Amino acid sequence: MLFDTHVHLNIDEFENDLEETIARAKEAGVEWMNIVGFDHETIDKAMKLIDTYDFMYASIGWHPVDAVDMKDRDLTWIEELSAHPKVVAIGETGLDYHWDKSPADVQKEAFRKQISLAKKVNLPLVIHDRKAHQDIIDVLKEENASEVGGIMHCFGGDLDIARQALDMNFYISFGGPVTFKNAKLPKEVAGEIPMDRLLVETDSPFLAPHPNRGKRNEPAYVKLVAEKIAELKEIPLEDLAEQTTANAKKLFHIS
Repeated sequence: MLFDTHVHLNIDEFENDLEETIARAKEAGVEWMNIVGFDHETIDKAMKLIDTYDFMYASIGWHPVDAVDMKDRDLTWIEELSAHPKVVAIGETGLDYHWDKSPADVQKEAFRKQISLAKKVNLPLVIHDRKAHQDIIDVLKEENASEVGGIMHCFGGDLDIARQALDMNFYISFGGPVTFKNAKLPKEVAGEIPMDRLLVETDSPFLAPHPNRGKRNEPAYVKLVAEKIAELKEIPLEDLAEQTTANAKKLFHIS
């Protein structure tokens, strides 16, 4: 009973084998998925998927890499779509200092606007953080994002950053990197996150876990992430799966 809290089945990589991908996920014990839309095309596809599959929910927002393209009308559109009962979060939004398409100040403005929107519609946030750990925390604090909380998606920061996020009502989600052989930091942090604030994800089709690193990721592989964290926590996989699924359903208000 696993919940993949961050998956992009709404992009072209799954266009030709979506049903087979879903079948493999079901076989691996994945019962729920959060489909994340981050621009016009992927938001449209996410909305279609949640209307088609009863076990899929959606998060919708604007990716920081593309912040330079975001217009106020896009935020209005996202706000309108957020009224859908299966839209469970705003995002992914945040900051990405790896790519240089959108300047940092433009990213921060788009990030702040989406935090404001999340508070307006009373939905949690899905946070994308790449090489921007403390700036992310600072913006979340300045905008009182603790009012809605959310997910630190595919967390890559240290324990101090994680604790600051936890203090603001955020859950910490781990994906494929926690399984990488040389990834000491994610393993150390995952081992310290309280069980009631822990989530698992794939970020499919990106960041496939070991032993599939370098291949296309898919929701079935969230079991590999859960197995690694269960090992780090020294608990049965079933307990880890049950708790992380309960955490996701609580955050997303899924009964």
